[in-house]
Amino acid sequence: MRLLGFDDAPFDRTWRGDVPVVGILCHGGRVDGALRGAVRRDGADATRRLAALVQGSRLAGQVQAVLLQGISLAGFNVIDIHDLAAALDCPVLVVARRAPDLLVIRRALMERVPGGRRKWALVERAGPMEPCGGVWVQRAGIDLTEARALLAAGTIHGRLPEALRVAHLVAGAIGRGQSRGRA
Repeated sequence: MRLLGFDDAPFDRTWRGDVPVVGILCHGGRVDGALRGAVRRDGADATRRLAALVQGSRLAGQVQAVLLQGISLAGFNVIDIHDLAAALDCPVLVVARRAPDLLVIRRALMERVPGGRRKWALVERAGPMEPCGGVWVQRAGIDLTEARALLAAGTIHGRLPEALRVAHLVAGAIGRGQSRGRA
């Protein structure tokens, strides 16, 4: 499977502009390509920008599934995983090490984020987080059995698929000058 994993670069809490986003295409343990783009901090452009980034790249025809390190990038720029799956004509999986606290997320969206009600609707539309292969997932365009097989095929070290692990490391280096922490 050729899996394209996306993660965002770390940013200062006071930052209000675009935040770098890294996409890494992996086939098993081999990195086959990389993408760099940006999305607006707490914006509403992540779905559109990720789709355009992939569609406008030489990697477009190679991607068999997209993996996201969380349903939002750059703070609360929530991705519509169903629209992204339709635009790219491939499955999309949101992957998390543990189930998120949805009450805390909902409260933050409703009380502090412009467009929070619409963004919360996207989180709900993505469906519940489900345990799958040692991680938690939300999914579009793929059933749970296929998701488990996809994660197993793409995971070499730890619980995260290699595409997400490497995207996290590269995004950290872009944001901080070096990677740090667990990937």
